Amino acid sequence: MRRLLMTMTAALLLCATATAAPAMTPTETVKSRVEAALQNLSRSPAATAASVDQRRAELRRAADSLFDFTEMGRRALGRHWAGRTPAEREEFVKLFTDLIARSYIGKIDHYAGETIAYTGERIDGDEASVQSRVVTAKGSQIPVEYRLHRINDGWSAYDVFVENVSLVGTYRSQFDRIIRSESFAALLQRLRDKGRVAEAR
Repeated sequence: MRRLLMTMTAALLLCATATAAPAMTPTETVKSRVEAALQNLSRSPAATAASVDQRRAELRRAADSLFDFTEMGRRALGRHWAGRTPAEREEFVKLFTDLIARSYIGKIDHYAGETIAYTGERIDGDEASVQSRVVTAKGSQIPVEYRLHRINDGWSAYDVFVENVSLVGTYRSQFDRIIRSESFAALLQRLRDKGRVAEAR
């Protein structure tokens, strides 16, 4: 399960870089971000601690500018979102965003030249999906579907499905289990603890 979450997180955040041009289609939006992220990776070797920190900061800014993390957080909490205060929602979204970003930053450093093919697009009003396949060095194909919605004149991703499994849905199941067996405060504390451990490394 942990490996699946990391794979889905990496696929979701792999398309995080640059600012969308208003005229881009959902597929063009995803594709441009994937290509730009990989180009930035090749131009920024992790040679020094300073370069690593700079690259991580750039990736984080790109992720923050592309993804609607508030919408992702709302969907990840599901029915528990409605009962949260504005302050609780704000902290949860921040911690959830940090969790996904940390996973991506760790995974992208291990990118090994996989090929990405875009196979389809569907637009339904202000909602869209982009289908793609990641082709590994061994020739296996991993289907990845991005879910986006329109924000102003552009598109913003709020979920990704890897092999038909939703990133947000997987987290929603985990979060629901923690909240029901313990509490929402316990979920926040777990996310805080994960952040502290990651910062200490």
